[in-house]
This record gives sequence, C-alpha cells and structure tokens, in this order.
Amino acid sequence: SDLNKHMKYILPVVLFALLALSCSKKEAEKQAAKDEVTLQDYISAHNLNATATGSGLYYVIEAPGTGPGCNSNSTVTVAYTGYLTNGEVFDQSDPTGATFNLQQVIQGWTEGIPYVKEGGSGKLLLPSALGYGPQGSGPIPGNTVLIFDIVLLDVL
Repeated sequence: SDLNKHMKYILPVVLFALLALSCSKKEAEKQAAKDEVTLQDYISAHNLNATATGSGLYYVIEAPGTGPGCNSNSTVTVAYTGYLTNGEVFDQSDPTGATFNLQQVIQGWTEGIPYVKEGGSGKLLLPSALGYGPQGSGPIPGNTVLIFDIVLLDVL
C-alpha cells in the first residue's frame, strides 16, 4: 500500500524528532541541576532566607507590602534592578518603575511578583529556564541565573 511505501521515509523522521526532543529534555534537566547549585551557592553566600516555589524559582520577601495583591494576569508597576550572580547589573528601571502585564514578561516574573503585595519589596532568584533560557537576551548570556530586586509600586 501507499502507506507502507512512505513508512520507510516517515519512520526515520519521527525517530529523529523523538531523539532530538529527548536530548533537549536531558540538556534542560542538566541545566536545571546546574542552576540549582548556582542558586544555592548564591543564597548561602548572601545569607538569604529564600523560599523555593518548586519551579526552580526562589524568592525573598523584604517587605510584604500592605496594598492589594496581584496575580499572574495583573498589570503592575515595578521598580527593579536585574543583575547576574557576580553582581553585574544588566537592567534597571528608573525609580518610578515600569508598567507591564505579568503575561508579557519572563516566566520568573509572572510567577514571582505575585508573592509581594503593593508597596512590598523583595528579591527574585531565577533559574535560567524562568529567565531567558539557553538563548539569552542582549547582555544576558544563555543559561544564566538572574537576580532581581523588585518593589511592587502599583497594582493596576
């Protein structure tokens, strides 16, 4: 039948795709393990009382805030400083902050910012998978752990 004729071409393509998927999953798991060591070392070196969320994200609440909370779909204004584990700053808002919807930012922010209420501040420690992943972005190399100091100025 026609199907049998095409199977000899389709099967190798399917097997190759599955193999590639398996390899990329293994790479992601290896990177997650490396990031976890980097995060633990950073937390220890800076004597942080960080909470793990289970996704790889850690957060530290410096001031919980007294205003309304937000969720992963909220639009918020956040003042922030983003830096690498060596302390090098790669991005910073001005003191009036930046306004955005939490669905339009990196995954670590979508997950982490709702742990703080309006007026609160804290630190988000992101494994690379919740930041810019293996591709990186601008000055941020691929597979880089990111640290953010955040102040939730406004929940809109």
